[in-house]
Amino acid sequence: MRTGSAGLCGAGAGLRPCGRVGAGRLAGALPVDRPEARAVAGAPVRPPEEDVRVAMVLKLAGSADESGVRDTRVGGDVGAAWHGGAMATSSRPAMSADRAQVLRYRVHAQQLDRRPRSDRTVDAAVLDLGVQDTGPDGALWALAIRGVPLEAGRWPHELALAWTLRGAPHAYRRSDLRAVERAVRPFSEADAAKRIMSAAGPLKKAGIGRADALSVAAAAMRDVVTDPLGKGALSTRMTAVLDEPYLRWCGPCQATHPYEMVFRLATLHAGLELEPGTSPPVVRRIPRWPAAQVGDLTPPEPGGPSDVLRALLHLLGPMTPGQAAEFLDAPARDVRERWPHDAVDVLVDDVPSSLLAGDVAALERAAEPPGGDAVVRLLGPYDLFLQGRDREVIVPDARRRPELWRTLGRPGAVLVGAEIAGTWRPRAKGQVLALELDEWVPWDARTRAAVEREHARLAAFRGVRPA
Repeated sequence: MRTGSAGLCGAGAGLRPCGRVGAGRLAGALPVDRPEARAVAGAPVRPPEEDVRVAMVLKLAGSADESGVRDTRVGGDVGAAWHGGAMATSSRPAMSADRAQVLRYRVHAQQLDRRPRSDRTVDAAVLDLGVQDTGPDGALWALAIRGVPLEAGRWPHELALAWTLRGAPHAYRRSDLRAVERAVRPFSEADAAKRIMSAAGPLKKAGIGRADALSVAAAAMRDVVTDPLGKGALSTRMTAVLDEPYLRWCGPCQATHPYEMVFRLATLHAGLELEPGTSPPVVRRIPRWPAAQVGDLTPPEPGGPSDVLRALLHLLGPMTPGQAAEFLDAPARDVRERWPHDAVDVLVDDVPSSLLAGDVAALERAAEPPGGDAVVRLLGPYDLFLQGRDREVIVPDARRRPELWRTLGRPGAVLVGAEIAGTWRPRAKGQVLALELDEWVPWDARTRAAVEREHARLAAFRGVRPA
């Protein structure tokens, strides 16, 4: 079981109904995904004088690495300007792209087409946003299939793990943690209320601001975690120091706990990280964390380092503000107000979307499939490629989507080129790893051979033999 699977109930027990957590919610269950049920109204039109700035940005191209991907660190020079809530719209015709072109762009932006290399540093573009560590192989496999030389269970010091987006555990560059903490702060009081879910009502009733509540919880957590501490023990200590509005009764445990999302989201704001590979999760202090940053919930500056909206647009674009809001579980209004100034219009199968101006050339290059053999990858169930909220683009066959995006027990996806061509599930027995494969379309001999190579790659990653 991975780090993020344990809830407060039972200090690491599996998913189960939990008293008063909230109607229909499971104790310890991560809100790792949401149905596409929240439509968002279009954003206001930006003033015409802004066209000049967008045109200038279009001429700015970052340097490319060996795979042709720009330096994607968010908050760079290209993204320094913002337009305060106006979605990029101009009198010029918007660029048009079909779904296949968009998916080819994402494969390249996310470096899924990057070949493995043993001397490559522990880095990848997806770390700009954070790599979700959910599922049997988690973040390390997501990085491995992007060419980073990693093995299961062996976390390099360059990576750190923290509860962040949607309360799920994500891997980041250790050197980025301070910037990440600032970037994942709530955009507003409304955003804080949305993030902490069932805790928002009791805190509001008690007259406690929801962002203030996260700050209080973070400060308390920092005080009680002096050495690595298991989640259950930390919950007990937090219950002893927090006031009643921060706590809820858990029927199955017959005990009182802090609200789950307040607990999870406060950890990084307290300067704490998760110890990889622990279950129940163990929380520990991040070395040399600035005291002034503990519990500081000042909203992040748009365009700053590790800005989540810029990372989203680069890695999962083109996208709409509504899709970004759904991914972040943030209010759509906050997202529209922070929409990047250099986001330009793109029509995806005639649906208005946005992309960073600096990425337009890469989208244009994706109009035709690349030469050579198609990329084949075994994507984990929560790989970023599958996390886009435009599921009709990722999987156009509506009958297939429920198979891939199950609430519990999701399979992985077989990526061929830029299309999902089937699903896979690991079947391990001792030191042998088999795969249960479901071909959505008939695979040719070349595809089947490539899947076998990826099967062997996964087995080697796990330190076992392929069946």
